[in-house]
Formats: sequence, structure tokens, C-alpha cells
Amino acid sequence: MNVNQIVAILKEHQATFVLLLCHKSADADAVCAAYAFQGLLKRFLPDLVVEIGAPQGINKPTKQLIENLSISVNLKPNIESASVLFLIDMNTVDQLDEVVDRLKASNAPMMIIDHHAYSSDVVQFCRFCLINEQAAATCEIIYDLYQQAGVSLCLNEAKALFAGIAFDTRHFALGDSDTFRIAGGLVNAGVDAQEMLVSFSNPIDNSERLAKLKACKRAKIVKIGEWLIALSHVSAYEASAAKSLVDLGAHMAAVAGKKAGKLEVSLRCNRDFSEKTGVHLGKDISMPMGELLGGVGGGHAMAAGVNAKGTLDDALDKCLELLKEKIPVNA
Repeated sequence: MNVNQIVAILKEHQATFVLLLCHKSADADAVCAAYAFQGLLKRFLPDLVVEIGAPQGINKPTKQLIENLSISVNLKPNIESASVLFLIDMNTVDQLDEVVDRLKASNAPMMIIDHHAYSSDVVQFCRFCLINEQAAATCEIIYDLYQQAGVSLCLNEAKALFAGIAFDTRHFALGDSDTFRIAGGLVNAGVDAQEMLVSFSNPIDNSERLAKLKACKRAKIVKIGEWLIALSHVSAYEASAAKSLVDLGAHMAAVAGKKAGKLEVSLRCNRDFSEKTGVHLGKDISMPMGELLGGVGGGHAMAAGVNAKGTLDDALDKCLELLKEKIPVNA
């Protein structure tokens, strides 16, 4: 799927208003990919109204980023008025929680641009899927759309794509050769890499520090073969806490939390665990966990999440069961 095919679909439906929807607690990759894609569509269809929507909010680091880059995001988008809907950086409509019913009621064609593991419900709801699981970030997919179209990025679009990729790859620690190819292209477009990386090194507030410390204190360590698995729970910052447990020495960590009666679990692992066990946290653990717990899960090979129902113990027990099933005895 290329830009010309996307534009043809928009023209076919005589689109006047396109809505680019980002997932719950939208991160830098989602918002920045949407922003650059917005600019690309406007190059081909200048009169088209293209809006970025984040009905389930934006995460804290990204709020500062979009302020610095002057990116406009509507937190209360008018889904019902959209001629065409794009899901950016999400592999299932269920990631939008309460908004799902409004999406399903819409007659507007729905399209998805993403780099997560494929979800079966996208076929049911989406007119087309531009999914590249090999991409380290959705921003990489948008960069390649620009390249295929022969369109030059403006400096702010280049900065946004660089920021989105940097966030999703942990400042390029999880990048591959394509990631560095794209980063080089963005630097050639005018991005000051050092300045950008420094600009979004936000200080950690005490509430996040406390969550990390509590996760460590509460952690249950289980050994499966040669692998150390850390299971814990906190009331906020699950993803940050899971990453901290891996940084401290766990090969893989799962941290559960509950907010307003909803269960959230973040999973992280190091590269050694991912490569030697062959376990893909998104496909092998999060997606089946979501189904077992009456919710939804997904993500990357080394970072994934679940939104579901049940208790903290239920979630961590299911996670451990799945890990024991998936990790080879000799891994």
C-alpha cells in the first residue's frame, strides 16, 4: 500500500474530513507518526481537513514533546463526522476502550497503519492494513511512505519522526539497520540528533520513582530454565516499573496494576531472552493473556501490554503459565 493508493481511496469516498486516531495514553510514536502522515496527506490533497485525535489521552512525556513541536491534537475528536478513519500505531480497535462503540457505529471506511503484531479484528473493521512488524516504530513506516512518494519532509516533520522512533526504540537501543538508515535520512533533513535526544530527557518525578521502588520491593522472582522472571504490581507506571526490573537484572518482567477497576499489565524483556527463547511478548504472551482475561493484548517482541478484567494475581498467574508453555526446556 502506497500513498497514491491511499489518496485514491480518499478520492473514491469524496473525503472532506479525515481523522487520525491514536491509541489510549498515546505515546510519541503514535502522535508523531500521525503528525507526519497528516502533512503527507495535505501535500496531495491540500483542501482536505486532517485532524489528529487522542480520545483516551496522551502520556506525560508526549505532552511536552507536542508542545515543543507545536503539534495539535484533539482530545475530543468528532468521530461521527469523519469521512475516513485511520488507526495509527494500534493493531486493534479495542485499544480505544469506550470509543470502540462509536467506531463500530461509523459508516466511514477505516484504515490502519501500524508495526505491532497482527490482530484478527482488523480484517473485520479496516478497509486496508499497512502493517510492518519488522519496523521498530510506526514513524519508520511513515518515513518510507514519504520516500516512496518522493516527497521531502519539512524540518518539524523530520523532528517528529526522529522523536517517535527514538521513544519507541529506547533512544535507538532497540533499533536495527533500517532504523539507523532512517535516522540518517532524518539527520540529512536537518534534525540535530544530539539536541533532540537531550530535549526529551524529562526528569522523573517522585511518584514514578516510588512506583519503581515498590515494584522492586514486591517482586516475585521465578526461574524458568536459566531465565529469571520478575512478577510485580503497582498502582501506576507499570511500563516504567517493568523496564526497571529488567534493567536491574531480570530477563523478563511483568508488572500489573489496576485503575478504575480496569486491569493493566506491562511486559518487558531483554534481547538475550527474546532471541534465545524465541518468545514474542506481543504475540505469544500479551495477546493470549488478553483473550483469557476478557480483554485485549498486544505489542512487540520485547515490550507488550494487556488491558483486561480480573485480579492482579489472575493476570500474573496467567502470564507465568503462558511463559512456562512457551519457553523451550533447553532455552
